[in-house]
Amino acid sequence: MRMSEQVKSAITTAVEEGFAEQIEFTKALVRFPSTRGREQEVVEFVAAELARRGYEMDRFEMDRAAIEAHEGAGKYSPEHSTAQIVVGTHHPRQEVGRSLILQAHVDVVPAGPEDMWRHPPFEPHVEGDWLYGRGGADMKAGQAQIFFALDALRRAGFVPAARVHLQTVVEEESTGNGALMTYLRGYDAEAVLIPEPEEEMLVRANVGTLWFQVEVRGMPVHVREMGSGANAIDAAYRVIGALRQLEEAWNAEKAEHRFFEDVEHPINLNIGRIEGGDWASSVPAWCRVDCRIAIYPGIKAAEAAREIEETIRAFAEADPYLKAWPPRVTFNGFFAEGYALEPGSEAEAVLSAAHRAATGEELASFVTPGYLDCRVYQLYNRIPSLCYGPISENIHGVDERVSVESLRRTTTTMALFIAEWCGLEAIER
Repeated sequence: MRMSEQVKSAITTAVEEGFAEQIEFTKALVRFPSTRGREQEVVEFVAAELARRGYEMDRFEMDRAAIEAHEGAGKYSPEHSTAQIVVGTHHPRQEVGRSLILQAHVDVVPAGPEDMWRHPPFEPHVEGDWLYGRGGADMKAGQAQIFFALDALRRAGFVPAARVHLQTVVEEESTGNGALMTYLRGYDAEAVLIPEPEEEMLVRANVGTLWFQVEVRGMPVHVREMGSGANAIDAAYRVIGALRQLEEAWNAEKAEHRFFEDVEHPINLNIGRIEGGDWASSVPAWCRVDCRIAIYPGIKAAEAAREIEETIRAFAEADPYLKAWPPRVTFNGFFAEGYALEPGSEAEAVLSAAHRAATGEELASFVTPGYLDCRVYQLYNRIPSLCYGPISENIHGVDERVSVESLRRTTTTMALFIAEWCGLEAIER
C-alpha cells in the first residue's frame, strides 16, 4: 500500500524539524578522533544513543577465528581494531513490511598534517553550505542520518512496520571485517541501505580492494663505498615500477568487465606509505612499501593476490640483486571482492521514488573505484545493497566536507525510503 501524500508531507516536515539537532549530532560524532584503534569511545556514544531510543541492543567483539575462516575476510595485522560492533534493532508490534539493515561505520582515516587544514580536523564547523571535519562526510554524517531518519518517522507518529537493524561497525577503512562480522553474527534482512557520501547517486558497482606490503632488503655499506652495496629503497622503486605495469595491464581489461567499460581508470594502485633505511650516510638495508590496489567484481581476492606475487617474483628473477634477495609480500588488510548491483530490484525502485519525492530529480547511478561495505550484503547475504548518500568533497583529504543541504535532501530520501520499504505502524498513544 502506497503512502498518502499527507503522510509523505508529515515525514518531510519531521525531517526538517529535527535537522538542526541532526547537524549538532553529526558535529558531536566528528569530535571523536576515531582513527583505527581509537574507535571505542565513539562506539560507546552511539550505543548510548541507540539505547536511549529504546532499540534492542547487541554489542559484540570481532571473532577473529570466524572472520579468518571466511573467504571475504580482510587480513589481520597488529593494527586491527578491537572496538566492538553495535547493533540496535527495532521490532514492530506486527511484522507486515519488509525488513531492512541500515549501516554506518565510525572509523575514520588519519587527518594528515593539521597545518594543511583551515581548521583543526576534529573541531567540526559549518561555513555556508559545508560542514567541515575529518570523518564528517565519510561517514559520520551517514551515521547521524540513520538515527534522524528514524527519529523523523517517530516525530510524524510512526515507526517501521518491519524489523530494522541499525548497525555501527569499524574496520571499514582497512579490512571490511566489521561489516563481515555482522553477517557472521547472523544479521540479515530483505535489503540494506548504507548512506556513504555518494553524491546523491546510487552506486551500481564498486571494485574489490587488496592491501599488501612489499619488503625489500639491501646490502648496507658506508655511503663512500655505495657501489659495492645495494640500496633497498632504490630496489623498492624498481618493484613499484613492475606493479605499475600490472596496474596498466588490469586497466586495459576494463572492457571485459560490465559497468566498468567507460570508467577512465578503474584500477588504481596507491603507494600509500614507504619507509626504509637507518642512517643518511649508510646504504639502506631495508625498505617497506604499503600498497593498495583495486580488482574488478568477479575477480577473487586470492586470484589477484597470486598475480601480484607472481609479478613481483618474475621481476625479481630478472633483477641482478633482487634475484638473490627476493622481496617479501605480505597481505595485511583488505582482501575483498567487488560487487555489482543489478538494475531492476524493488528496493532500487523504492529508493528512486523516494529520491524523486525528496529532490525533484531522477535517481542516477554510477560506478566507484573504491571499497564499500555493501559488498558483504550483496555477495554473502545476497540482498539488494543500496549505497546512497550526500554530496561531499575531499574525503580522505584535507578539509573534508559534506553539503548541509544535501544532507537535508538525502535524509528526507532515507526517511521516505524506510517508510515505503518497511511500511508504517502508527505509534500507540
